[in-house]
Amino acid sequence: MSQSRFDPMRRLRRLAVILCTFWLSLAILPAVARAADSTPRPNFIFFLTDDQRADALSIAGNKVLKTPNIDQLARDGVRFTNAFVTTSLCAPSRASFLTGQWAHTHGVRTNEPSSRLKPTQTIFADLLRENGYEVAFIGKWHMDGAGRDREWDYYFGFEGQGRYKHPIIAENGGPDRRYWKRYTDDMLATKAIEFIRRPRAKPFCLFVFFKAPHRSWIRAPRHKKLFEGIAVPEPDTLHTDYAGKPNAFKNADMKIGDFDDVASFQKFAKDYYAVITAVDENVGRVMKAVADEKLVDDTAVIFSSDNGFFVGEWNFFDKRLMHEPSIRIPMIIRYPRSSKPGTTRKEMVLNVDVAPTLLDLAGVSVPDWMQGKSMRSLLEGREAEWRDAWLYESYEYPAVHMVPKNRGVRTERWKYIHYFEDPQEYELYDLVADPDEKKNLYGDPEFAPIVEELRQRMTQLRRETGDPDLKQAVSTRSGASSNP
Repeated sequence: MSQSRFDPMRRLRRLAVILCTFWLSLAILPAVARAADSTPRPNFIFFLTDDQRADALSIAGNKVLKTPNIDQLARDGVRFTNAFVTTSLCAPSRASFLTGQWAHTHGVRTNEPSSRLKPTQTIFADLLRENGYEVAFIGKWHMDGAGRDREWDYYFGFEGQGRYKHPIIAENGGPDRRYWKRYTDDMLATKAIEFIRRPRAKPFCLFVFFKAPHRSWIRAPRHKKLFEGIAVPEPDTLHTDYAGKPNAFKNADMKIGDFDDVASFQKFAKDYYAVITAVDENVGRVMKAVADEKLVDDTAVIFSSDNGFFVGEWNFFDKRLMHEPSIRIPMIIRYPRSSKPGTTRKEMVLNVDVAPTLLDLAGVSVPDWMQGKSMRSLLEGREAEWRDAWLYESYEYPAVHMVPKNRGVRTERWKYIHYFEDPQEYELYDLVADPDEKKNLYGDPEFAPIVEELRQRMTQLRRETGDPDLKQAVSTRSGASSNP
């Protein structure tokens, strides 16, 4: 017994076991600590409106419209004051939000039924679902098929434009059903709240795509008298002679007074603001549910719109053109774990940036076929190398409102627009000296070098984003007059 007790080999074996246990604990403890400190993957709520211009928010300086709930998202998060769409038209822009690609890449160039995302085309919701997220779509898809040909954990949506009252909506795989005496955006918010309150073991991504404020603007009954006795300030260019504007611009068929439902500026503007008021109330309802479920810190909320909108500038309504009211959108991201409350960022962010941003926040690899950039560094307040120019494109012509096909490039100072089908026309604006784009500088010899620089930059951006039309133009070009 005594010999065994003091056996040197036995003591060495015991010492080896102790040392192995010690080193193993050193290896495990940091991993355990990291697991304890790691934050959960965020839930996502993506609010998208239809045709809401960037300044149709009281926090953006609107003197008539009050949007306290959306303003609160901005006060609690990050508001991007230079956010834009790469195509100012509903279906192409929505496809760009979902895929992170330009219209010439994802292929949805117009609002025509034949121009749609195919079920086989991957959107960021598919990637989140593959990586353990529960995904739900509620509202206005605004492309053929209404999103019913995709996989969702919950679906509540409608075909086409839908309607403000008595909506016809399908839930999951069921048939279309008419919901009498219901205001559509109120109902979408109710379904969103029901989804948020579900018990679950997974993080979720919830799309809430409102009907408003798309034309024609039918108010919620509670807002029937909203803005009575109030005069909406008129834009400086409401009464215009279109001096210096090309025919492609001044002949656009979207003038106030030419349509029964847009008969006057004051009525149209008030109706437009009234339906946005209902959106704001419903954002507030959904966010209350988030707070009640104690999900505030773990939920990233995105608020944006599929394009901007003219509200009287140049006596126009609608969008499509590359001018500021049409291309600027609200962009707010609220995620307490990632950003300082009340932050504003001035970088030029785009609709194509949303998909890579949400994937990045979720810890999902951003595929190389996405052409946007993650905004995560901007959200976190870090310095980041960012774009100094971006490409705009619009293809729906001839069609409603008759805006000729155009593309252009926008930098922090300059905007160059090319209506590229015959008869070709051009616009150039110095956005620092002329933010309202009143003076078209194209054709002035003083600015010829700027035009050439921007033309070359536009070609470079088209090449970088794989524009197939550029390759075709290069292969068929026979002279300088065909410069893309």
